[in-house]
Amino acid sequence: MPKHVFALAGGLVFVASLLFFAASYAWRFAETGGPWSAAATRPIAIDIVLFTGFALHHSIFARTGARDWIRRVTPPALERSIYVWISSALLFAVCVWWRPVPGVLWHVTGAARWVVSTLQLAAAVFTVIAARRLDVLELAGIRQVFDAGARAHGIDDRGPYGLVRHPIYLGWFGMVWLTPLMTGTRLVFAIVSCLYLVLAIPFEERELRRAFGSRYDEYARAVRWKIVPGVY
Repeated sequence: MPKHVFALAGGLVFVASLLFFAASYAWRFAETGGPWSAAATRPIAIDIVLFTGFALHHSIFARTGARDWIRRVTPPALERSIYVWISSALLFAVCVWWRPVPGVLWHVTGAARWVVSTLQLAAAVFTVIAARRLDVLELAGIRQVFDAGARAHGIDDRGPYGLVRHPIYLGWFGMVWLTPLMTGTRLVFAIVSCLYLVLAIPFEERELRRAFGSRYDEYARAVRWKIVPGVY
């Protein structure tokens, strides 16, 4: 398959996986599944294993050694596209095989429901805005193939990145927690995914410091908070 077709197809699969996750969260993860019981420990364990597999892929690919190996066995421009293909496939798998967990932690109704839903939508929009600041085509692995001479994205300290150092994570927190109906299924997903993001930040920032040196240290001093302003 020509590398341009491979990259474009990967970008489409990337978008499809995100849409599939959104649909899964909106409908499948909204099923209450009856009251909580001790039997729920089994699906929770399966869900944790599923997300751990997805998270390990991200962590392994983030290591310089893994990237170097990919560059040796494939055209360097396809490195990001290969990452996107694997990540998208794993996200599909997580959504398809995610086991329902019974119980409801909270259910907001009436006018308050619309307030919470609006805040959740605002978090999704905030995430998209933050992602666009990083160049969506670059994130999808497309620009690297069609514009091999493109310069790597630098440090952005404006807009969402002037608020926190990881605004996409902030948006994610809002999307998975600001729901009017927190079922057991959604709760497990929210806890596991957000815990991974918190644990991944030190490793991600270590790589950023390697890439940008003292400039990232200056940025970290200027933008103190990592995810949630005033908290962390």
